[in-house]
Amino acid sequence: MNKFRNYIEQITPICDDDWELFSSKLTKRVFDKKSSLLDINTIENHISFIEEGIVRFLIPKEDIEKEITFGFCFTNEFVSAYDSFLTRLPSTYQIETLTPTILWSISYDNLQEVYEKTKIGNIIGRLSTERLFLIKSKREQSLLNESAKERYLNLFTERPHLIQKIPLKYVASYIGVTPQALSRIRKQIS
Repeated sequence: MNKFRNYIEQITPICDDDWELFSSKLTKRVFDKKSSLLDINTIENHISFIEEGIVRFLIPKEDIEKEITFGFCFTNEFVSAYDSFLTRLPSTYQIETLTPTILWSISYDNLQEVYEKTKIGNIIGRLSTERLFLIKSKREQSLLNESAKERYLNLFTERPHLIQKIPLKYVASYIGVTPQALSRIRKQIS
């Protein structure tokens, strides 16, 4: 939890009373590799801070080879099916861990209470929303403006150590190519 507080305090100071109330609403959740954080058609009830781990967003298909990976979240990022969280409607996608993962999560109801009772609540809510929006916006712009090769290079320029932790079939799906096309991209780069 100290990692989470340090992360927030890099952006804005938080008084002990506000932190006390906010942290009392957080739940530590620990997941093994390949665990589901949210199943399709389930309402998202948490916004979580990833203390450690890698998470992927996917649209499952009957043929597992055709499922679509459309996002990743990493250590020191927020993760949520935020559209479902806000609307209180079932999610149209799934979220799963790719590595053992530690989350600090706050429920929808507890977050509303933190908003009402603390000075920092709205700042934390805004920060998590902004981070989730930036991830989504960056992904959309990448798909519209960059080649698959550029998307691949950018993903691992920003996070070079992750190439060994994310299966290549997920990377291929994420950048919008087949595993075979990703193999060709990797050969061009080598």
